[in-house]
Amino acid sequence: MAATLLLIDDNAIQAATRQTILKRAGYFVIAALNPARALEQFQGGDFPTEIRLVITDHLMPGLNGADFVRALRKSHPTLPVMVISGLEEAEQEYDGLNVTFRMKPLLPEHLLATVHQLVRDSPDSGPPTVN
Repeated sequence: MAATLLLIDDNAIQAATRQTILKRAGYFVIAALNPARALEQFQGGDFPTEIRLVITDHLMPGLNGADFVRALRKSHPTLPVMVISGLEEAEQEYDGLNVTFRMKPLLPEHLLATVHQLVRDSPDSGPPTVN
């Protein structure tokens, strides 16, 4: 079974583009446009399967990526998280939160290479699930 990824981005076009890239690579992708709602779903155990990786944007209304990750870490301290941002200075907001930070624009091959590595190296991964 393919690894399940949660993709959070308030920009629907960017979310759909990344979701397509990841699905074509064999992942099951749940896209969320609202980080607060995604956090509620984590806390309520509302996802249909175990999330193996979270990919989130940094700048989003209501709850930015750093606030989302801080809240997520309370219940999921080792879940791999990749943050994508166009603001280089945003990386310091994630100090100590155990995230992988990537700058926009993020080419599809760099996105996939990072995702493959994070899923493969995750503490709960077991054997690789994606070729």
